[in-house]
Amino acid sequence: MTSTPNVLISPADPGANSLQPIICLEQISKIYGAGETEVRALDGVDLIINASEYCSIMGASGSGKSTMMNMIGCLDRPTTGRYYLDGVDVAQLSDPELAHVRNRKIGFVFQQFHLLSQISALENVMLPMVYANVPTLERRQRAIAALERVGLGDRIHNRPTQLSGGQQQRVAIARAIVNQPILLLADEPTGALDTKTTQEILDIFSALNASGMTVVMVTHEPEVARTTQRVVWFRDGQVVHAYLDPDELQAKVF
Repeated sequence: MTSTPNVLISPADPGANSLQPIICLEQISKIYGAGETEVRALDGVDLIINASEYCSIMGASGSGKSTMMNMIGCLDRPTTGRYYLDGVDVAQLSDPELAHVRNRKIGFVFQQFHLLSQISALENVMLPMVYANVPTLERRQRAIAALERVGLGDRIHNRPTQLSGGQQQRVAIARAIVNQPILLLADEPTGALDTKTTQEILDIFSALNASGMTVVMVTHEPEVARTTQRVVWFRDGQVVHAYLDPDELQAKVF
């Protein structure tokens, strides 16, 4: 692994030198189109996120935060730059290798739950393990454990249509963590939920992080970002604040 960008490491960054980087982006750019139609969705981004961090990514619409999430999640490739995930330069991997990384190392949670309505919560959570070739009995055991972890041990046989929005998001979280990923990515995970349910979901994310899981969340809600440890703020495809204290959001950004 090459050296990490010095610009993001300083004595003011708690634990920056003592923790292992899970995400290391070096001069990442994503360019769409060419000439007069060229759009730089990401423009020379350097970013480090260490193991066991819980951070949020924020920015105005069109700032690059969604493109950044796709890049971190290995759903898209950079036009230029390097992306090291857990020490591996994933920007150089083939499509099948990237699919393997997504299945084994990254868990995804989205605003829309993306559950299959015709099967049970248990079966939805078991799906990622099918692609990981986990034996059938182990799939069931691990899926039940994941659902119990998010407080749905008594709803494993319910289909999504029999669950509330908050319960469906819990199923989606259980599905995201069942393969024991090193990184949990959440894209506006509370955007479709009411205030009470939002807090319940955020409590789950905090508990997962407290257990050692690295969590990165895209959100446009300051109240949600304040539950994380650190805010990365994007503007015009660039990181303008890499280590923003969530309590400083109002003063520095808005």
